[in-house]
Amino acid sequence: MQQNNTPYTSLVALGDSFTEGMSDALPDGTYRGWADVLAGRLAARAPGFRYANLAVRGKLIGQIVDEQVDLAATMGADVVTLVGGLNDTLRPKCDLNEVCDRLEEAVTRLAPSCRRLVLMRSPARRGPVAMRFLPRMERLFAHLETLGQRHGAVVVDLFGAEVLGDSRLWADDRLHLNAEGHRRVAEAVWQTLGHEPAEDWRAALPPAVPAPWPVRQAGHLRFAREHLVPWIGRRLTGRSSGDGLPPKRAELLPYEA
Repeated sequence: MQQNNTPYTSLVALGDSFTEGMSDALPDGTYRGWADVLAGRLAARAPGFRYANLAVRGKLIGQIVDEQVDLAATMGADVVTLVGGLNDTLRPKCDLNEVCDRLEEAVTRLAPSCRRLVLMRSPARRGPVAMRFLPRMERLFAHLETLGQRHGAVVVDLFGAEVLGDSRLWADDRLHLNAEGHRRVAEAVWQTLGHEPAEDWRAALPPAVPAPWPVRQAGHLRFAREHLVPWIGRRLTGRSSGDGLPPKRAELLPYEA
């Protein structure tokens, strides 16, 4: 990517829990996440930098399009990031044609509204759940590449980065990245925007030391009780973890660390 010498002055991030920042938790219980980290780095290069984050956990692509896209397009930001559709692929019933159509609707609306539209092949933990839905994910990602070429957007390949499949970069819920994972995503987007690399975000972690079997089993049981069962319950009842929650940062306002 050619280096960018003209500072970006604003960022709007759209999406679901990944862009909201789960599970990069701050001491007060709120979430930071890659978009906040990226905003901070961009703000350091551009006085008066403005930032909005419209993401809400649990949102499907149709909800992102209906609730976030038009608002983002009217903001006229320099950089817009759009990540969505993965939640749809994890639903038992998923119309991939509809998902791809809604993504195209979003990209067609957003691309002319900004200097740089950023799309992403979302990261996924390498496990049985991700592998079960891999064909859907691959089709979604292929469509993103097509949209990027068609509309002049850049696509950050997070899924293809082996290190982001490492379980040590994921939170206990096994659905969201931890602080280190989000930091690496921020670096990936930073470089994609044409800025000088601060590190190799794809660098592998040191070899893992397997935990003893009882510890691993206790972890599996805790995950099932605290995360998997509630997740299944929401799927069966049609509820979402984001029901009733407002956008993380609904207005394009000056960024303050």
